[in-house]
Amino acid sequence: QVHLVESGGGLVQPGGSLRLSCLASGFSLSSYTINWYRSHTPDKERELVASISTSGTITDYADAVKGRFTISRDNAMNTIYLQMNSLKPEDTAVYYCNVLGAFGRGTQVTVSA
Repeated sequence: QVHLVESGGGLVQPGGSLRLSCLASGFSLSSYTINWYRSHTPDKERELVASISTSGTITDYADAVKGRFTISRDNAMNTIYLQMNSLKPEDTAVYYCNVLGAFGRGTQVTVSA
């Protein structure tokens, strides 16, 4: 059974940084492309933020976060990370990791002065 738990969210000032983590259990992440999504409000569709290939050598980012966010993976730890720098108020959202059609419960990121 796929189980994903996101952590690392919080309140940060504009220009600050956060590092999100997604710990997987019930399966090995190493065989799958992993994504980070975000949702600005509960009634809005999730938007794809970043993706990473199985080896970690290929990454892709939404235009809104390119140059500021970095996705990475540690297959030995079964964990995916999202390093977020130069955060902006418009980055405020619930962030979710995604694999095999499953999402975790998300972690809230709030960027505010």
